[in-house]
Amino acid sequence: MSVSNPTLITFVIYIAAMVLIGFMAYRSTNNLSDYILGGRSLGSVVTALSAGASDMSGWLLMGLPGAIYMSGLSESWIAIGLIIGAYLNWLFVAGRLRVQTEHNGDALTLPDYFSSRFEDKSGLLRIISAVVILVFFTIYCASGIVAGARLFESTFGMSYETALWAGAAATIAYTFVGGFLAVSWTDTVQATLMIFALLLTPIIVLLATGGIDTTFLAIEAQDPSNFDMLKNTTFIGVISLMGWGLGYFGQPHILARFMAADSVKSIANARRISMTWMILCLGGTVAVGFFGIAYFSANPAVAMPVSENHERVFIELAKILFNPWVAGVLLSAILAAVMSTLSCQLLVCSSALTEDFYKTFLRKTASQVELVWVGRAMVLLVALIAIALAANPNNRVLGLVSYAWAGFGAAFGPVVLISVIWKNMTRNGALAGILVGAITVIVWKHFELLGLYEIIPGFIFASLAIYIVSKMGAPTSGMLSRFAAAEKDFRLNQ
Repeated sequence: MSVSNPTLITFVIYIAAMVLIGFMAYRSTNNLSDYILGGRSLGSVVTALSAGASDMSGWLLMGLPGAIYMSGLSESWIAIGLIIGAYLNWLFVAGRLRVQTEHNGDALTLPDYFSSRFEDKSGLLRIISAVVILVFFTIYCASGIVAGARLFESTFGMSYETALWAGAAATIAYTFVGGFLAVSWTDTVQATLMIFALLLTPIIVLLATGGIDTTFLAIEAQDPSNFDMLKNTTFIGVISLMGWGLGYFGQPHILARFMAADSVKSIANARRISMTWMILCLGGTVAVGFFGIAYFSANPAVAMPVSENHERVFIELAKILFNPWVAGVLLSAILAAVMSTLSCQLLVCSSALTEDFYKTFLRKTASQVELVWVGRAMVLLVALIAIALAANPNNRVLGLVSYAWAGFGAAFGPVVLISVIWKNMTRNGALAGILVGAITVIVWKHFELLGLYEIIPGFIFASLAIYIVSKMGAPTSGMLSRFAAAEKDFRLNQ
């Protein structure tokens, strides 16, 4: 195994620490609410950092730096779109969703919230939204497993098949044992590790390439259009990249953090912490990919791994430029990014299967202990399916993420956003929004219409469907009174 002992030791210590946190969280997990929503006990710092860490995934340290390395600054529109989308999500959805879920049956999951908010006695809204979660999140989980496998493959010289299991094992372990609290506590550690890696690495790359002026000259010499924000793109191309920001309104693993906050009062402070973390991390990510152009053009002898797979640019820079011990810490940041998101996704899938299928339709009288163990079994089931999907070594992280992100953004984004700001939304409007959003993404992706990222038409058509269908009916008095009470609670406590 081609690995220096310091890097391996660092990885082992890091993974052991995450599993230990899982066992600590196990002691605080007494019922299903604890297992899938942490008993709504997260403070502002944990809410902020776990929302950020669960969002960014291996894409932050592999997919985006690789895209910048290949195409230059024109790929950074995606980062700009994400920052705008995340801020608007914190501003309009976070606090309102926290109180709306509490006022609507103390909902633990999104399907649970939709079902209570719109008084859906048929169970159709719950079933369809849970199925959307399972389909798109299993694809999303596969992207995390691919990223973890790539990391273990390139760091330890493993075969892709072995790396697949090694990368997923630790995440499955602490999610299985500790549930939501383990995921949130480990996310906070992982977010700290990620920002450390993304601030330190570009600085060291700059020093290695001779400072800012020399670096920029080298990038320009390689291809002057690397600085062009509109390189090889069109208006539709820019809108497509910016459109990633729309996805935030519908991501169940991020929305779960808002639902789990200890109070609405924590949200404003969490928003400031999370946005600061996000801007610094995305800035560092863009810098790693961009400065990597200068480094590898000046050092072609070590550029082969990056030429073969541009998503390895951060991995190779960390291995080449740092002491093996420090490199181990930096490479652990990729593992942190992968584990933080994958664990959240596994837990949301488990929650959907346990709360929205097993408890609702199969075992209404199930005890809390039974439900927690069913939740753990579902974590294993979803993980195994995701590993099977990730078995193709030609998978690219960004491609898998973009499809799942669009699916959630279009299917759930408009429903969540409109449900917390418009009192007259109806059950049929919500149902139409989910179906139109999901179907639009699938069809648009298949036909690649206009070269436009499928989340944009999906979001627009779903929003129109919600408005038009809601106008054809009327909300019940119970729906209106709960909405008014939640909105009053939000305004009094924000």
